[in-house]
Amino acid sequence: MNAFLQYTVQGLAAGSFYALAALGLAIIFGVLGVVNFAHGAFYMLGAVTTAVLLDALDLSLWWSLLVVPVLMFAFGVVVERLLVRWLLRLDPLYNFLLTFGLTLVLVELVKQRYGVSGLPYRLPEPLRGRFDLAGVVLPRYQLFVLLFSVAVCVLVWVVMTRTRVGMIVRAATEKPELARALGINVGRWVTPVFGFGVALAGLAGVLAAPFRAITADMGSNFAIILFAVVVIGGLGSIVGAVVAGFMVGLVEAFGQAYAPTFAQILIFVLMALVILVRPAGLFGRKEAA
Repeated sequence: MNAFLQYTVQGLAAGSFYALAALGLAIIFGVLGVVNFAHGAFYMLGAVTTAVLLDALDLSLWWSLLVVPVLMFAFGVVVERLLVRWLLRLDPLYNFLLTFGLTLVLVELVKQRYGVSGLPYRLPEPLRGRFDLAGVVLPRYQLFVLLFSVAVCVLVWVVMTRTRVGMIVRAATEKPELARALGINVGRWVTPVFGFGVALAGLAGVLAAPFRAITADMGSNFAIILFAVVVIGGLGSIVGAVVAGFMVGLVEAFGQAYAPTFAQILIFVLMALVILVRPAGLFGRKEAA
């Protein structure tokens, strides 16, 4: 029973990274119609920036959780204004190729500057060690990641469902054609939405910095799994991105525990099964299929 709870917390903590990043990816796809292949690179930049700020300015994880998403938002705005926006009227394949090329450039720049070995990162003292929960010993940082990610997802959900701005963005994300028909200027929200999606990927990178090896290539495998998450949850579905993120984290954790050779394969088996039963994904729109 103890092992089961440990794997569950480990899986939910890993799923937190997928949920946050997939949430941003789903919003970007919904509003812009862009399959942002660079999302894994933005996740990597969030982790690298966190390590660099600690080394250069002694900025702790607590400050990085605030500062890095803001920096990534600004970076996302620049990318959208200078690159993405000019291809929005063309076939989506062009922006896919653009973001794929941007990924290669960002990864190579990080390799040239910081090398291929992992950057060091130290946890704040309160998050080190383990926590005894009713006889079950769990890593403190994994519990923190899980609780923090759930809080962020709930906050985003509240903003999306309880505020006027959130409802407009949600309408533009999940029903862009209907939103335009009702007179909502979807194009007005393109830049801030892209920046917000990038900020969520950067936030996932901040949380991953003490948990994963910080390297230039850390976003490559992450991006592949992230697209599986989005497909499982449903393209453009905000709720689906979060639910599928935690689901994939659990599949990955239990796969590594009981069938390590097939841990990664199980994720794509799950994706294939979901597509066979619901081509649009668990929470996707039927027309997306």
